[in-house]
Amino acid sequence: MAKSVFYHAGCPVCVSAEHDVITLIGEDQVEVVHLGEDRNRIAEAENAGVKSVPALVTPNGNVLHINFGASMADVKG
Repeated sequence: MAKSVFYHAGCPVCVSAEHDVITLIGEDQVEVVHLGEDRNRIAEAENAGVKSVPALVTPNGNVLHINFGASMADVKG
């Protein structure tokens, strides 16, 4: 079974959401991607439909934008 992918940028909103997502769906069911530390995955996130972070991309491709931490433009800097 494919994992969900949680994209974030390391801000307090993102870190809080990361903890909640892991608690809700389990660490073994989600891949966490910190776009500030893994900048080569920004294009991947955008291609998946991520417009802002934190965001969770489900295995079937739905993008769940959680709260609002930063736009992708902000992440790209």
